[in-house]
Amino acid sequence: MKAVRDSLLAAGHRDRVLVERLAADGSTAETYTYDRLAHWAAALHRCLAEHPCLTEQHRLADDRSPAEPGGPYATPAGTRIGLVAGNGPEWVAADLALLLGGLVEVPVPLAFSAGQAASLLREVRLCLADEAGARKLHEWGLAEGLTIIPIGEHQGRADTDPRLLPAPSDERIIKIIHTSGTTGTPKGVKIRAGALGALLESLHSVSPPGVYARYLSLVPFSLLIEQVTAVYLPLLSGGRMILLPDSAALLGTAGSRADDVVTWMRAARPTAAVLPPAAVSALDKAVRGQGADADALLGAGQRPFLMAGGAPVDVEAQLRLDAAGLRVHEGYGLSENSSVVSWNTPEHWRPGTVGRPLPHCRVKLSAEGELLVTSTSLFAGYTVEDPTSRPVDAEGWLHTGDRAEIDEDGYIRILGRLKNVIITSHGRNVSPEWVEGNLRSCSAVVDAVVFGEGMEHLAAVLVTPDDVAAETAREQARAYAEAHLAETDRPETFVVVPDDRAFRDTYFTVTGRPRRQLIFDDFVAGTAPALRG
Repeated sequence: MKAVRDSLLAAGHRDRVLVERLAADGSTAETYTYDRLAHWAAALHRCLAEHPCLTEQHRLADDRSPAEPGGPYATPAGTRIGLVAGNGPEWVAADLALLLGGLVEVPVPLAFSAGQAASLLREVRLCLADEAGARKLHEWGLAEGLTIIPIGEHQGRADTDPRLLPAPSDERIIKIIHTSGTTGTPKGVKIRAGALGALLESLHSVSPPGVYARYLSLVPFSLLIEQVTAVYLPLLSGGRMILLPDSAALLGTAGSRADDVVTWMRAARPTAAVLPPAAVSALDKAVRGQGADADALLGAGQRPFLMAGGAPVDVEAQLRLDAAGLRVHEGYGLSENSSVVSWNTPEHWRPGTVGRPLPHCRVKLSAEGELLVTSTSLFAGYTVEDPTSRPVDAEGWLHTGDRAEIDEDGYIRILGRLKNVIITSHGRNVSPEWVEGNLRSCSAVVDAVVFGEGMEHLAAVLVTPDDVAAETAREQARAYAEAHLAETDRPETFVVVPDDRAFRDTYFTVTGRPRRQLIFDDFVAGTAPALRG
């Protein structure tokens, strides 16, 4: 992580803005320079290094390594520190303090349930938290068993030289990132410093110059991909990250609406952003509904570099947006590879694929069509093993669990999860993710989850805005399916559910993935008829 440290402390970056917070009206509310955040991170690092919680008894045997040099404030290796905060300058300062200090950062999403948070923090004795994070720790009932350090109290302290921040060795574990387990309880993915550094170097090498000058962050920093694209890539290039107002709901969290992406992009004038598929669909709907191009939608001359991933993006939506001047570069990744594996770049863009492997990655298919990945950014194991764990075989290939195709030019097409392949009672194979990606293009559909294993016909659960009538959503989805999907891929039954916080918390993971069995049991199998549209 030496490159991150060097860029943070570069003399030429000292007075540049690293973090810009928007106000509710879209204007700039506050800014934080590289120098200000470097001193803030250094003060936090010194506080942690001197804290009595960081003693030998709290070091974890599975990550144990000698303390590294770094001046008078070297920290013991293997100590897990929780980070519970919203998307703000506090999160960035804390992250840099932990990253460069060589401690093991455990970021916890504010959207987690008490049980999920407790599972991820079970080996943690000390947490860095902003005001929202401290409130959450109390709501979860975890505050009594933890030492909470308020991040904001260390802002403005100039008694620690940022140059004393050490860069951790490549083999040191620096992050534990949550990923879904079998029962909704998360397990942790261990990320090495060298692995994250290799990924950043690879991504930086294929990114257009100046693209991270103004990166708009729309999703929680607790997601590894957002840490990579919103924090580290802008920092490496001397750019800045633009953050939404405290009052704005981040995409995928309670109260958020994908349609708001147009408003925030117009206000922020970003050069880049990563969009979840629902936000891509929202942009597409805005272009179709208004008959607009990028100038009319976002302002004259605004052509942000848009990236997408996490679930399939409708090819026709990509083509319409490209014609309007808003090209979307779809990619693929997983925490077990420190995030990104492949990516459509400006020079190599093929809609319907997730691009070609990054320079540091190699891919191949197993005999069953499973995508296998090997790279210098592979993870260092899980905190807990369960049936959802993705193994690395004796030859160093990560078994992703995703079905894929690789064309003659090296572009990867993700077909869906191996375990999610639907085989109908007629013997037809259907990829639910493909159908779901298409259904999200309907203006009345926020999300879709498709079922059909052993059934004669497919069934789709449609998640809709609460101001859309159930019959309207059904009619739109049925018409769209008839026009764009093969007969074997068209659902015959549509169950409509209004989108709200309780529904999201129960039926989707914090990363937005549907809990398929639970949705099937409660909506398709008919055990919750009162919630049907």
